[in-house]
Amino acid sequence: MTPQNCFHCGEPAEGNPPITLQLEGEEQHFCCQGCKAVCQTIHQEGLTGFYDLRTEPAIKPKELSQSQLLRLRELDHPLVQQSFVSPVKAGQEAQLLIGEITCAACIWLLENHMKHKAGVQSFTVNHTTQRARLIWSPEKTSLSDLLIAIYELGYTARPYQPDAAEQALKTEHRSMLIRLAVAGIGTFQSMMLAFPLYFELISELSVEFVSFFRWFGLIVATPVVFYSARPFFRNARRDLESRHLTMDVPVAIAIGLAYGASAWVTVFGGQEVYFESVCMFTFFLLLGRYIEVQARYRAGLTGNALAGFQPAIATRVTDNEAEIVPAHQIKPGDIIRVRPGETLPADGEIVVGESTLNEAALTGEYLPETRRPGDAVHAGSINGENPLDIRVTKAGAQTRLSGILRVLDRVQSEKPPVARMADRIAGKFVGRVLILAPVVWIGWWLAGADNAFDITLSVLVVTCPCALSLATPTAITSATVRLRKLGFLPTRGHTLESMNTVDTVVFDKTGTLTRGELNLTGHKILGSFDETTCLRVAAGLEKQSEHPIAKVFHSMPSAQVANVTNHLGGGLSGQFNGKDVFIGHKGFVASHTQASEPTTGQATGMEIWLATEDQWLASFQLDDQIRDDAPLTIKTLQSMGIQTILLSGDRSGHVQQVATELGITRAIGEASPERKLEVLDELRAQGHRVMMVGDGLNDLPSMAGAGISVAMGSAADLTQLKADAVLLNGQLYQLVEALNTSQQTRRIIRQNMIWAFGYNVCALPLAAAGMVAPWLAAIGMSISSLVVVLNALRLSRAPGVVASSPKPA
Repeated sequence: MTPQNCFHCGEPAEGNPPITLQLEGEEQHFCCQGCKAVCQTIHQEGLTGFYDLRTEPAIKPKELSQSQLLRLRELDHPLVQQSFVSPVKAGQEAQLLIGEITCAACIWLLENHMKHKAGVQSFTVNHTTQRARLIWSPEKTSLSDLLIAIYELGYTARPYQPDAAEQALKTEHRSMLIRLAVAGIGTFQSMMLAFPLYFELISELSVEFVSFFRWFGLIVATPVVFYSARPFFRNARRDLESRHLTMDVPVAIAIGLAYGASAWVTVFGGQEVYFESVCMFTFFLLLGRYIEVQARYRAGLTGNALAGFQPAIATRVTDNEAEIVPAHQIKPGDIIRVRPGETLPADGEIVVGESTLNEAALTGEYLPETRRPGDAVHAGSINGENPLDIRVTKAGAQTRLSGILRVLDRVQSEKPPVARMADRIAGKFVGRVLILAPVVWIGWWLAGADNAFDITLSVLVVTCPCALSLATPTAITSATVRLRKLGFLPTRGHTLESMNTVDTVVFDKTGTLTRGELNLTGHKILGSFDETTCLRVAAGLEKQSEHPIAKVFHSMPSAQVANVTNHLGGGLSGQFNGKDVFIGHKGFVASHTQASEPTTGQATGMEIWLATEDQWLASFQLDDQIRDDAPLTIKTLQSMGIQTILLSGDRSGHVQQVATELGITRAIGEASPERKLEVLDELRAQGHRVMMVGDGLNDLPSMAGAGISVAMGSAADLTQLKADAVLLNGQLYQLVEALNTSQQTRRIIRQNMIWAFGYNVCALPLAAAGMVAPWLAAIGMSISSLVVVLNALRLSRAPGVVASSPKPA
């Protein structure tokens, strides 16, 4: 018989008896009843076009557990909804984050499926961000019922709550984009108007014609000056009040004087207007600043930066009565209840219950840790399979999680010596320019020149640091475009410029050099069942559990196992074909089978066992796997003369093994966030230029303490937001390309700076001598800027390694 695949999700349909459904006269096979039910729903609602439109297989729906249903029902609580639901005219509006979307057809199916639900006014999904906007009538349906409808199709949905940092980035990005657009339109229009005025030098133009174009230029330039250039004036005022000069001061003076002089000439008459120069200055300078904002904004769009680490609510237990309260109301001495899958809102001590906790956010340890009554637990940990009652010992700003964030803020607030030196040089340069301009005006005025103001304006225009401002950001933008295609996204303007001095790369282990999740790395068949049957029975048992270990088997084809029971801290039992079967750690399984224990060697990672009452069936080895491109990446970096170090908080004894496999000679395990920062400080004190590559919240202080920090694409969203760069596709090999690109970027920046300074040095004496008219100075400065931009664009055309890096042999 030919093997059948599931009509809905594409997985093998191996049900016995087969699960089938008649569709349009054809019998279709399904891998499970869930896929069949979803397919029936799609057909009943007339959405069969989904199967024609999809470009990827659908997601296999998972049956919601009781604890998952309870968590979804909690979203109906008004206190919970305060953070992500807002009232609108049609009812209530919620922002949601949708998971498991594979193609545009998924969005089409979701939007059309939700329209059939009672009470839904509107439901739209953004494909890029995978965020949904749901408007519904609470009188007709509850939010949890609508989310359950999304889960029943095989997708996931959770509240989306933008944090303050991301909201600020979004506002800054939108404002900068509008200002840039206004300046761009003004530049285009003013240049079109400027040409006829320039042509007056060789062709007679009527006074009315010239006056008309000048007034039109004034109208075009006014919104550019008073709206687009407003940040320059605001920053210049701040600098003058604080007596710390930056480039914004001469920029604001040049724009203000050029606009004021042009407006005066337009109204009262005169020789020249400079509206096109004003618009060009503003546009090019805004473009350079927009580049950095755009990179940080895209990094901030990775999701809710604090989701899962700082829950907004908690369940407080008083006299055996549970109530939901805001997390900030929790105080030491309170008893809180944490259900499976929830995040701990405070530090404390377990009073009742035993469960496994995922503490990867705090320690970097990828294996879940078992915690019992009396054990200390920390905010930010995720509870495993059983509910816990915890007595709070530290809450709010006193938790270990808050301590990590305070260390991060302290490190980021400390400017490195290079940055302080750059600030001093910029201040001195601006000071000299501001002294030179009035000196030139006074000199020409004392000499009796009628065009003293024009000469002074020419000096300001020539020394206006447009090319200097573009020298670095345009090169970085070109390099960023190149690396973005390869999956490496710099999120700070200084990243690529700083990377060229790196001589040491420090790697976190979990989620960086390794995949950061348990995988089935091996198995050994011991009994009469074949390999396929053992795997299917194990999956049939484990799919009834929410334990992190069980998730390894959730995506595998499963057998029908009845009467599944969860044994606290031990494993699972059930019945398969009339026989009792057991899965769990060796001691638990041995206590339920009469067969003698098999002898096995030492296994790395974790080992679980499967048995019946009379025989051992199989053992399964679970461990974190090294990324495919990690060996080649380490080897290439070492061949470039770059030192590689493994620095991990993992306490599993896996650190040295990974280092040995990858050829890393120095490995440090069991490192707390504070210890990681100490190691980085030691390296910097020895004169090393350090790059830190990590993915966990516990890596944030050390990443901030490194010269350059790189976050993996799978990293915690807060980690990505704070990092200097993000490996979007998680391919480590792109670090090599990024380092090579940084060398090229440095050369381009150096060439641009030499050109910009050379232009100013040559043009300044000519302008001060009255040999360069303001309009000619504007054209010259534009050409200087164009040369810088064209030179920088060479970076984006440079060849690079392909996005899919070669795997080691």
